[in-house]
Amino acid sequence: MYAVVQIGNSQFKVAEGDTIKTDRLGDDAGKSVTLDQVLLFAKDKDIRVGQPFVKGVKVKAKVVDHIKGKKVTTLKYLSTKDSSCKTGHREKLTSLNITKIEA
Repeated sequence: MYAVVQIGNSQFKVAEGDTIKTDRLGDDAGKSVTLDQVLLFAKDKDIRVGQPFVKGVKVKAKVVDHIKGKKVTTLKYLSTKDSSCKTGHREKLTSLNITKIEA
């Protein structure tokens, strides 16, 4: 059994017991989150596709931790001025553990 859920602008294929990293959510670590924007639900031969979301299907998840992603560096070089600018950032992420898919 698996489902495709939408969290923000990202879509994830999840099953029970999976751990995903998504954009930072406002919930504290250890709290439960209900994801109700389910785009697709599949269990054996029963496949339901939403228009845009599947009705009656919810995914329950637990917030494991708030983390930072890998460092991304960018370099801008201007040959006419013979100068360069190196910058970087780390995205703020939330780690979610999928506990249950309710249909």
